[in-house]
Amino acid sequence: MLARVVENVFWLTRYLERAENTARLIGVNTNLLLDLPGGIAPGWLPLVDISGNRAEFDARGTKGEERDVVQFLMAEEKNPGSIATSLRMARENARTLREILPAEAWELLNQFFADFTKDLPTGINKRSRFEFLKRIVITLQTIAGMLDGTMNRNDAYTFARIGRNLERADMTSRIVDVRSAQLLPAETPELRPFETVQWMSVLKSLSGYQMYRLKMRTRVRRDDVLQFLLRDDEFPRSCRFCLTQVEASLATLPRSEGVLEVLQGAERFIDRAALATLDQPGMHALIDEIQLHISNVHARLAGIYFPSGEVAGVLRMRPSQSQSQRQSSLSFGDAAKA
Repeated sequence: MLARVVENVFWLTRYLERAENTARLIGVNTNLLLDLPGGIAPGWLPLVDISGNRAEFDARGTKGEERDVVQFLMAEEKNPGSIATSLRMARENARTLREILPAEAWELLNQFFADFTKDLPTGINKRSRFEFLKRIVITLQTIAGMLDGTMNRNDAYTFARIGRNLERADMTSRIVDVRSAQLLPAETPELRPFETVQWMSVLKSLSGYQMYRLKMRTRVRRDDVLQFLLRDDEFPRSCRFCLTQVEASLATLPRSEGVLEVLQGAERFIDRAALATLDQPGMHALIDEIQLHISNVHARLAGIYFPSGEVAGVLRMRPSQSQSQRQSSLSFGDAAKA
C-alpha cells in the first residue's frame, strides 16, 4: 500500500474526530452557561484555548464574545481547527482515497460537506445551533461506524484507528486541562454545589457522563473524574484507553519498535501520575507532559511511515496543503524501511 495512502487515511480520521469533538464542545458550553451564575460562568474563550488556536483567534482582534468564538470555531476558514476547515480537509483526504474507502462513507461525507456548507450561515445562529451541532456529531459518528464496520483490516484501517485515537487522546487531555483551570477555587465554599455542574460539563464534553456513573457508581467528584478521563481502561475516550488502542494497532506494523517505546513511556507516565494530590498548577504541568508524550508518538510515527518525513513542531499543527496533495510513489513497505 502506498505510504501517501496511509498518511491520508491517518489525517482523514483525525480531521473527522476533530470536527466531531469541536461540535460537542460548543454544544456543551452553551448548556453550561445556562446552568451557572453569570459571575462564575467560564464564558467562551476557554473553547479557543482547548482548540489550541488562541494565537490565530487573538490576531483577529475580536473581544472573545459568544458570536466571535462560535464563528471562529465553526466557520473560520483561516482557523486550522474549525469545523469547516476540518470537514474540508477530511473531504479532500477522502477524495484521494475513494478506491479504498467504502463507497457509502465517501458519498455520505461528500453530501454532508455540501449540506454543511449550505446550512452553516443559519447553523451558527443561537436559535438553530443546537440541532445543527447535533447533526454534525451524529453524521460523523455514522461515518466512523461505516469505516469500522466495512473496511478491510489492512494497513489503511490500522492507520485510520491510529489517527482517530491519537486525536481523541489529544482532545481529552486538552479538555481536562483547560476546563479544570476554569473550576471554582477552594476558597469559595458557598459556590461548591456549582463545582459538580462544572465537572459534569467536562464529562459531557466527551459524552462520558453516563459511562462515568455506570463505571464509578459515585457522585461526580474531581479525583474520580480525573481517574476516569485519564486512566480508565474501558471508556473509549480516556487518554489511557486511546493510547492502548494505538499500541495494539502499532503492534501489527513493521519497524514499529521505536514508536512503541515512546508510546509505552506515555502510558507509564499516565499510570504513575499522583492525580489525587495535584493542585491546579500541578495538573497543568501533568497535562503538558502528556501532550509532549502524545506529540512525540506522532513525530516518531510520521518520521517512520509517512512519505513526507515532515513532522509538525507541535501536535496541533496541521499538514500543509502541498503535503496533503503530494502524490508519492513510495510504497508503505518502502517507507517503513526508510
